[in-house]
Amino acid sequence: MKIKSLLILLLFGTWFNPLQAQERKPDWRKMHYLSEEEMHQPLNKRDFYETDPPAGPVKNVAEFDQMQAVLVRYPFGVPVSLIKDMADDLEVITIVANSAEEQTVTTQYTNNGVNLDNCSFLYALTNSYWVRDYGPWFVFDGNGNPGIVNFPYNRPRPYDNDIPIKVAQYLDIDLYGMNLTSTGGNYMTTGMGQSASTELIEEENPGLTEEDIDTLVSNYLGIENYYIVTDPLGEYIKHIDCWGKFLSPGKVLIGQVPESDDRYDDFEATANFFKATNSPYGVPYEVFRVFTPGSPIATPYTNSLILNNKVFVPLTGSDWDDDAIASYQEAMPGYNIIGITYGGWINTDALHCRTKGVADLGMLYINHVPVLGTIPYQDSINLTADIYAYSGEDIYSDSVLIYYSIDSGDYQVANMEYESGNTWTGYITGLDPGDQVDYYLYAADKSGRHAMHPYIGEPDPHEFILFSLFTDDLELDPDTLLFLTFEDLGGLPLYIVNISSDTVEITYIQPEPEGDVEFMWTVEGMPELPYFLPAGDTLTIDVCIDLPTNYMGEMLQDTLVVETPDDSFSSLIMVDSDLLGAGEIQEEYNVEVYPNPFNERLNFNFRLNKATQVSLQLYDLSGKTIYNEIKSFPAGKHTVSVNAARLKLTPGTYLYRLQTGEEVKTGKVVFD
Repeated sequence: MKIKSLLILLLFGTWFNPLQAQERKPDWRKMHYLSEEEMHQPLNKRDFYETDPPAGPVKNVAEFDQMQAVLVRYPFGVPVSLIKDMADDLEVITIVANSAEEQTVTTQYTNNGVNLDNCSFLYALTNSYWVRDYGPWFVFDGNGNPGIVNFPYNRPRPYDNDIPIKVAQYLDIDLYGMNLTSTGGNYMTTGMGQSASTELIEEENPGLTEEDIDTLVSNYLGIENYYIVTDPLGEYIKHIDCWGKFLSPGKVLIGQVPESDDRYDDFEATANFFKATNSPYGVPYEVFRVFTPGSPIATPYTNSLILNNKVFVPLTGSDWDDDAIASYQEAMPGYNIIGITYGGWINTDALHCRTKGVADLGMLYINHVPVLGTIPYQDSINLTADIYAYSGEDIYSDSVLIYYSIDSGDYQVANMEYESGNTWTGYITGLDPGDQVDYYLYAADKSGRHAMHPYIGEPDPHEFILFSLFTDDLELDPDTLLFLTFEDLGGLPLYIVNISSDTVEITYIQPEPEGDVEFMWTVEGMPELPYFLPAGDTLTIDVCIDLPTNYMGEMLQDTLVVETPDDSFSSLIMVDSDLLGAGEIQEEYNVEVYPNPFNERLNFNFRLNKATQVSLQLYDLSGKTIYNEIKSFPAGKHTVSVNAARLKLTPGTYLYRLQTGEEVKTGKVVFD
């Protein structure tokens, strides 16, 4: 499903200003993406070979998934110091034209301390070093086989356009042709069925409808939610990596500019779009920001490269470099954040544009929708995951694990059991209401690989908190405090009883009314909070009524609240206003109560202007609720009748409370 997302920018952004566009005219001297000559050359799609899509369901590999190598091209667009850092951990595949270039590169690598054991070479002609834009998009098909999706590169550079073909041959994997003109710099994916591009994808495919584009990315890449967003950068290039980046299936990094910048509203609207959009985890994206005010000096911080547990961030010597590193550290705890300072970075072209990860073709992949946020209490939580060993090797059945921590305690381990297909399931047990649980999943297979979910594991685990919708830890007695005599005004006891088998922590007791009230009350005997009430014990407080009030002739009411870490409890306070002095008569509501006194049935007539939920309660003079009914009624006249015989009433005075929508009627009735 494609979502035409940021049309709301028209509500928040600024109108197009031709002077602003003129200021951002491309600098042809930088030869970035298109030279002026190339701008006038048509794309040549004549030789593009379209194929059937992969067998589904398809997984499109994300940048933050496991990589076995990284592609760069010679002549370089990156400093050799970056290549040295990358080659410390995994293979660097350098695209060279011939053996002479390989020898030149080898000499440079040797002179700069690059680990040659992790270096290999791919012979292929190229037009440019923007390997991100023309490089391969990796997928796994429904049978677990790796492949590359090729596409018509959106530049008139035939050698670059053929690189996905060359890489597929080099890796000896399947190649699929998707006839959608595109570029890697304008594409990012979560690896779980959601991807994003700017409106450039539509502009460069005028012969395709929105539905056509949706169908292509669904069939070839397994993308069911393709977000095409308005580009907030205001530059000619319209590449999403110039201002945004998926950091995980649930996190996205969005650039930020000063409020004085004419693009500010557009950037904020983009961030707000992702904040309001559910990630593959079923909850809105966690949005992080990095300050990217632009030139001078360039600040292309979203144009970074995630390579397994390392994140390479382009730095330019700007005053904002340190803040950019801090933004990544906040967003990606546990990752090694490495700044790469280089004089060749510009705002629309930096480190991400000039490198391309190569998926681990035998990766061990954990597909898991985590439990997140605040959820209803359960004493055990069931976790499921689909685990794919793309190496073809068996998964160790005793090494599929849940690591979890309760309330920041030591991590514990629980095994997951194989169910069927690729599905494994396990439980986190022994939980209590209010527990905060951090967890991650772990798996290992016989290829020697292991994987975690989230990718980095313990430093940035999934987190959820348990709460209880209904608990029976405490009981307030009585449930209604009735002040009917002058002596009552001096104070009535409220008993807070622990009816559970454990000590209960009382964190809050409401000391007085909140907001606009009809009468004042206070609590005496307030304990020091938090108060720990042992199992079976009772805490007694006194509730006192303060004079004066502005009403008479009615039962006035308010509510006192008691809270624990897991729940809240309340007791109704009702006062006979005749005790509180003369004043204005309370406004009569559209309610009739008859007969009074009554001896068989007590009737409540009322009129509703619209369909409304109505509640009726009767109380005896001890504050006990003896009748309680809640029912929805349509607009019009209605009668609720209470059968005294069925309630087994004894002669005496009773109190009622009738609420019709926002109106409340209270009073006294006599049964004889």
